[in-house]
Amino acid sequence: MLKNDNFLKACRREPVDCTPVWIMRQAGRYMKEYRDIRKKVDFLTMCKTPDLAAEVTLLPVDILGVDAAILFSDILIPVEAMGIGVRFTEKKGPILSNPVRSEFELNALLTPDNVKSEEMMPFIPQAIRLILQELDGRVPLIGFSGAPFTLATYMIEGETSRNFTWIKRIMYTDAALLHRLLEKITTTVIHYLNMQIKAGVHAVQLFDTWAGWLSPDDYREFALPYVEKVIKGIDKKGCPVILFANGVSGILEQMVDSGADVIGLDWRIDMGDAVRRSGNRVALQGNLDPCVLYGEPSVIRRHAKDIIDKYGDGPGHIFNLGHGILPDIPVDHAKALVEIVHEETS
Repeated sequence: MLKNDNFLKACRREPVDCTPVWIMRQAGRYMKEYRDIRKKVDFLTMCKTPDLAAEVTLLPVDILGVDAAILFSDILIPVEAMGIGVRFTEKKGPILSNPVRSEFELNALLTPDNVKSEEMMPFIPQAIRLILQELDGRVPLIGFSGAPFTLATYMIEGETSRNFTWIKRIMYTDAALLHRLLEKITTTVIHYLNMQIKAGVHAVQLFDTWAGWLSPDDYREFALPYVEKVIKGIDKKGCPVILFANGVSGILEQMVDSGADVIGLDWRIDMGDAVRRSGNRVALQGNLDPCVLYGEPSVIRRHAKDIIDKYGDGPGHIFNLGHGILPDIPVDHAKALVEIVHEETS
């Protein structure tokens, strides 16, 4: 039994005591406690060591008082399980050793089924069970995965990209190859999320971070159908599904049609506009500009209240940033945001 279920109630658009708030990338470098752990081990080791993943996951619950925990991991974990080498660098972020740009590389990929998912990524369910034990019902736990298109961008580009020239080159010269890759990723993501749900997470988020870099027509062809397949394919067991994209303005209505229970918004769309365009069909999550947290609490309050007011009356709002928290944000400012949202909506 959860002691604080406001997050799950908001996902279901049920009345809440106050607007729940959590922060994307809430367990990260802006916390000294995280940095202390990170000095001892590399990032992937943190992700793959259940004790460490559990410890880091719990930091924002203990320090900030957020209304939900999110599993400490990385969206590229299932990509590695598919047979792609992944390493993380300080300056360039993730580097993938064997990008998929041909039929040969596509055919070499593995597609884990339910059993193999646990065999290849046993640290994920182990971490989830440890986290749930430590949480002891204080708040819900969110599991997550990258969405198929976003994972495909990394698998084809081989690193974080600004222009996505490789994936778009393939999109416009060999669309069939890209669709076959997206099908394989979709199967993997379904099994990966089912593994997390079976282990006990209360909700799951699909990060389609780079989908907003597509035109609406290309989103309809290369991203939306695979998100829909994932949502239909997972055994939800009552778990709400959150769909987040960075750059939702041009694709919001299509995201609303995806079957997701909650749409995560980046900060470039006005919350009032998002409410009108979504037509009360889904809950909405977001959408404070992460840079607002550089401001003093009075500034944070003004901008947070603006979003709360624009959402208006009625349930279904989960407060969050419009993207992940930045590594040099003062912890006190993140804590202030959580307190402000609770105060303004109680």
